[in-house]
Amino acid sequence: MTFSALHQPPARAAAPYTRRSVLAGAFALAAATALPLAAAGRAYSAAVPDIIGCAAWGARAASEPVVVLANRPERIIVHHTATANVTDYSMQRAVALARAIQTYHMDAQGWIDTGQHFTVSRGAFVLEGRHNSLAELHTGTRQVRAAHCVGQNTVSIGIENEGTYTSQAPPAAQYAALADLCAHICDQYGLPASEIYGHRDFNATSCPGDHLYAMLPTLRKDVAARLGMPAPEPAEGSDPIGDLVREATGRPASPYAEYLPAGLLP
Repeated sequence: MTFSALHQPPARAAAPYTRRSVLAGAFALAAATALPLAAAGRAYSAAVPDIIGCAAWGARAASEPVVVLANRPERIIVHHTATANVTDYSMQRAVALARAIQTYHMDAQGWIDTGQHFTVSRGAFVLEGRHNSLAELHTGTRQVRAAHCVGQNTVSIGIENEGTYTSQAPPAAQYAALADLCAHICDQYGLPASEIYGHRDFNATSCPGDHLYAMLPTLRKDVAARLGMPAPEPAEGSDPIGDLVREATGRPASPYAEYLPAGLLP
């Protein structure tokens, strides 16, 4: 079976953006005023996101058994891959990205499997990262131990977003997919939308990029809207520039640069 056959989007009416995240809640305004609409990308369901599992994208087996922890996660941590902001929004590109990340993490970093739990491509495809992450999300009672953020790998869900978001916003469809995924994770694990952070909140890194990091308050509001909850109060003293200064002096360094070496991914 081909990947295109595995994941064909349902037929839609005339409007190309019919996902709930564009039609309802705060993101409808944000998409119109702040975020460029993606030129391509699939239709997306906000209620229960379609997530391409490891078997479907052809993941290698983990080099040793993946550890499933008895605890639920306490938060979500957002990353960017620091790869090119491509305009190839296809499923094939998303699958190639997932394979390249796994190869880098296992062969270059020496990890047992992909480091993060989930990946969101620029075409708004969501893929499972570390094996068993999707199954445990379905149960809503346990999480997989990961390798995406020093000090947080046993208490957080890591989400990589394809692209480099230091000065650019992610495509609207990718942002919507991220918000839908975060809302689903919060719903399954009983997390409030306020528990969504950036990688730099915990480690000395610029990840997830200045622009995407500055969008996290909006992301929290949009996730809260999807959950039917009040918008979270903004964090006191939230300052991305000050955060960069603090992280450089008092936070553990990230164990890897968030990029893929030349040759792994065109």
